[in-house]
Amino acid sequence: MVNAVVETRSGRVQGRESGGVVSFHGVPYAAAPEGARRFLPPIEPEPWGGIREATHAGPASPQFSLPAFSWINAAAGALGQDCLNLNVWTPELDGAMRPVLVWIHGGGFLVGSGATPVYNGEDLARRGNAVVVTLNYRLGGMGFAHFGLLPRSLVGEGFEGATNLGLRDQIAALEWVRDNIERFGGDPGNVTVFGESAGGMSVGSLLGSPKARDLFHRAICQSGAADHVLDQEEAVQVTETFLRGLGVSDPTPEKLGELPIDWVLTVQRELMMRHSNMRNLMVMLPTVDGDVIPRQPLEALRQGEAAHIPIMTGANLEEWKLFRVMDQGLGRFREPDLLDRFREVLPGLPHAPRIDSAVRRFREALGERSAAKTPAEVWCAFQTARTFHHPSHRLAEAQHAGGGHAYQYIFTWRAPALPRALGACHAIEIPFVFGSVSHPIARPLTGLSPRARKLSRRIQHAWIGFARAGRPGHERLPSWPAYDPERRSTLMLGRECALAERPFEAERVLLDHWLGDAPVRGRPDGRRRRSGAPERSSWIGARAFGGA
Repeated sequence: MVNAVVETRSGRVQGRESGGVVSFHGVPYAAAPEGARRFLPPIEPEPWGGIREATHAGPASPQFSLPAFSWINAAAGALGQDCLNLNVWTPELDGAMRPVLVWIHGGGFLVGSGATPVYNGEDLARRGNAVVVTLNYRLGGMGFAHFGLLPRSLVGEGFEGATNLGLRDQIAALEWVRDNIERFGGDPGNVTVFGESAGGMSVGSLLGSPKARDLFHRAICQSGAADHVLDQEEAVQVTETFLRGLGVSDPTPEKLGELPIDWVLTVQRELMMRHSNMRNLMVMLPTVDGDVIPRQPLEALRQGEAAHIPIMTGANLEEWKLFRVMDQGLGRFREPDLLDRFREVLPGLPHAPRIDSAVRRFREALGERSAAKTPAEVWCAFQTARTFHHPSHRLAEAQHAGGGHAYQYIFTWRAPALPRALGACHAIEIPFVFGSVSHPIARPLTGLSPRARKLSRRIQHAWIGFARAGRPGHERLPSWPAYDPERRSTLMLGRECALAERPFEAERVLLDHWLGDAPVRGRPDGRRRRSGAPERSSWIGARAFGGA
């Protein structure tokens, strides 16, 4: 089936065959967001005549590099504003109605590409007899500056719907899947959306979006959940700061579209460098806009709005160790430094403890699982818990409270080359999911041992089984029951796979107490401050969570 051709709604595309899988690359799912459309919602692509070659990756969203993500975004292809494209892998172009897995890449909502080699969907499609889709979406200011929330005193007419543009792009890609995927051998009635880091946070946000929920049927959140959503107050402040940096008087879509893209990225970089830090890495995020996201996604889940969508959620054992490579302050990190960082993070939270007591109690909690206790290790463990583990718990709890099913995991494989420095760090599970553990980019994290390939096969069967039937368990894994608040069943995925009941319970109890029941980002309705919640002196300095 060499050079196969498929008729999409916009025109014919020509793919290629490799290893028994047919792939299509750089297929437009929306028009290029260029010129006046740079900061506006996506629209359908212009139809084309003839046959469009789809054998090479399309451009990814304009972006600047981030050191911690350079390895995973290596060789991802060109950058450009014509970035709303996707890639498809399928075993056959027939009517078999295979399950469809749609991948949303991570990168802090700032960097990334659906075409990075680690995300190659060939192995997953072949092993699972499934259709795999990866996509690009607008990043940074192009995707998450919310001009539609600004008052008319700051922007001109024409910004209606100009909120959550990156999420709107993802929704447009899911609409493309609904309308076209059957022609690629997929089942539009069985779509799993999955993503890691900012991609997992995107999936959590889409679970809270009425515009998206009818477009997918299962959801997998890897190292990212439903907490990272700004309220409108925060989103307006971010966007106002971004707009001032752009320096355009009487801004309109046309004027903003005329700016050189390099200038847009420069302003975006300055905004990030000024307002993010090693406690909170992200600035431009999805927001409760009253349209794409009517209210905080966790509240929507608790009310059962996504109860019909099975969820799998999890994180890695030592997520924050990836970010320590960017944290110069950890080079000579001492106990006073640890106290200072806890002091910066915890005071604006509903139930903030004394700082020395907080550090002591968290160190004791780590001792229950024999974790290391040096100041730097305590900080990495704390950031891992509050930024990744705790949001995963909250997502599973919210889904259970709303009458739905959730399955939880913790990935424990440590990088063989740097088991202490990187350990089971952020993003290490991705090559295992895609079956790319032998790729040169992934080898420092995966190694070349038969154990890595065995674990990859186990994980792939779990992800594929979940996509096919909404349950990740299979004969090569221990029994994997759905989450409930009493047992908190969690599958530990690593060199040995085992079911754990209530893992890291002491840490979870502390974070539950310190954070209270407040949303991690903003307020439940996205507008009103919670009664009794402290006023924040700085919108960025007191933000509760960071991530990537």
